[in-house]
Amino acid sequence: MSDHPTTPPPELVQQWIGEFFGCKVSGELASSEQFLANRAAQWGADQELEACCAFAQNHSWGLVNGLHVESAIRAARRPKPQSLKEQALDELHISFDRGYLKKEAADTIRRALEQLDD
Repeated sequence: MSDHPTTPPPELVQQWIGEFFGCKVSGELASSEQFLANRAAQWGADQELEACCAFAQNHSWGLVNGLHVESAIRAARRPKPQSLKEQALDELHISFDRGYLKKEAADTIRRALEQLDD
């Protein structure tokens, strides 16, 4: 349903719905139920992330070994997916390393990909 790292599994959503209504819930979830559970879990995770970043900032942990702690926490907990260009470059390197491409061909493709915007 969602590839967000905080998406609760359907079984857990069924348990929550059952606890709310005081009954056992089985079978497939309605999309609205899963949607609301996903959003609630994401909201809670975002609140926790903000609290952790505020804590680090308020306790003079702004820089540790030259690294901005708040930025590092955000990057670790909310990684951005690779761009199509980054994915293509990774595949190019894998193909070259496995011997599927000659060096000249790999260099040409790499240079062309690097000229593209992300």
